[in-house]
Amino acid sequence: MPASRVSLLAGGGAALFVAACAPEEMPQATEGRDLFMVNCAVCHGADGRGNGPMASEMDPAPSDLTLIAARNGGELPVAQVLSKIDGYAQGGITGPSMPQFGDLFRGDLVPFDTGDGILTPTPRKLVALVEYLETIQVAE
Repeated sequence: MPASRVSLLAGGGAALFVAACAPEEMPQATEGRDLFMVNCAVCHGADGRGNGPMASEMDPAPSDLTLIAARNGGELPVAQVLSKIDGYAQGGITGPSMPQFGDLFRGDLVPFDTGDGILTPTPRKLVALVEYLETIQVAE
């Protein structure tokens, strides 16, 4: 099959995938907040500032998640945040570190732009968490 036809077929499949997800099906920050409270608040705190009940026992201490954008020029580095939550970006860390949530958050996929302009099938729960993290960002 010619490469142009494969490209066209792949593009058509992506278009069908995106079309199958109506906007009302996209995760909202409230869904992400619920996931955060169950999975993240014990370390990062209910407010995301790194002051959860387990924080004093951890070395390194949990990050202040309200300053992610401030530490990155005012923009939330969505792809990096997704990688950190998923566990992909854990290499080289010694001692207690952030758990890998990739397997826990697998499931339904939604089309999500991580900042490169391309809608990529991404686990719904990961998108919901990113949507919530975006709402708690503060200027430093």
